[in-house]
Amino acid sequence: MSDRDPIAWDRLAAEISAAEDEAPTAEHDWDAVAAELARSFDAAPAPAPEQAPADPGEWSEPEAPPERPAVPLEDLPSLDDVPVEESTAPEEDDDEPAADPEALRGGLEALLFVVDTPVDEATLAAALRCTVGRVRDGLRELGEEYDARGAGLVLRRVGEGWRLYTREEHAPVVERYLTDGQRSRLTQAALETLAVIAYRQPVTRARVSAIRGVGVDAVVRTLVSRGLVHECGTDPDSGGGLYATTPLFLERLGLTGLDELPELGPLLPETRAVIAERPDS
Repeated sequence: MSDRDPIAWDRLAAEISAAEDEAPTAEHDWDAVAAELARSFDAAPAPAPEQAPADPGEWSEPEAPPERPAVPLEDLPSLDDVPVEESTAPEEDDDEPAADPEALRGGLEALLFVVDTPVDEATLAAALRCTVGRVRDGLRELGEEYDARGAGLVLRRVGEGWRLYTREEHAPVVERYLTDGQRSRLTQAALETLAVIAYRQPVTRARVSAIRGVGVDAVVRTLVSRGLVHECGTDPDSGGGLYATTPLFLERLGLTGLDELPELGPLLPETRAVIAERPDS
């Protein structure tokens, strides 16, 4: 009998009264009453607790799932017997990123072509977004390719960096080009452009073109390469580069300063000659 089973007090009182009427012995009668009372409690079904009708709007706790039978430890599978699924994802190699060798060599060649000083491997690797090992292999392959086909360039390691140089076998060709270019005479267009810069300096290329009536970009580059003029600043109005003569220009003309340049007046043509040459102007 559980603690929640109700006690039939009326029935208990009736049984006690009947037992007193029979006048049994104290020890024997009370034992029989207790036994009979116990049998009546065991035989009486426990009334079901009253439950309120379920409200569809109220939440009810779900029934607990049935308990699973316990499995003995010796029947559990060993971890060594459980198959492990291998990952099919490709492994990433931080030291060797996927890169096209031809594209890597092309990028190295382009970088080495534009640098003015030897560049180290770490800087090249950062620009190409690859590892230093890849750059080192690419440099070796690029140098071997130059040597195999006898290219005019050679890849050399200077200090901690790399740089492209002209091959020693072609040194006479390069020297002849440089010396002949310095000794060659200036063209008429170059002399006219140099005269305008000398008298109107500092002056922009646009202003020189307006004075001469033709484009002077190529001629100015020639004068700069000869060392006769140089860029000395920026025009605040147009933003174009300003050009002026160099000390080499004075040396070639035998002058000590620009104030020794001859006056323009005697050198200018007469008005009638200009009108005859350009009647539409």
